Amino acid sequence: MELITVEKNQDTCVVVRSDEAVIVDAQSALDLLMDAGYQAGTKNIAVAKELVAEDFFILSTGLAGEILQKYVNYGGRIAFYGDYSCYTSKPLRDFIFESNRGKDVFFVETEAQAIDRLTS
Repeated sequence: MELITVEKNQDTCVVVRSDEAVIVDAQSALDLLMDAGYQAGTKNIAVAKELVAEDFFILSTGLAGEILQKYVNYGGRIAFYGDYSCYTSKPLRDFIFESNRGKDVFFVETEAQAIDRLTS
């Protein structure tokens, strides 16, 4: 895993690069947040949805809620980027919509949009 530091609008975020999933459970998500803070001095993280366990997008597993609650508790902000059109679950679509209205968790299409949301 590699964390690429991006500075924009006098703010910093990291973009995660990896050949394998980096968020598979709550602990790995928390470890990622701590790594970003230690390596780049930020709690703003952009991650491709392909680097997240598929269970995250099945709300009934509770994984998304557990992870995002930890991020909010620790002051982290995260933007997931990728194509969400393959998901037909209304609760997931509602969850994405509501998350994007907030200030801590975002679901966007591109890496550039993820960086923009985290550094604006």
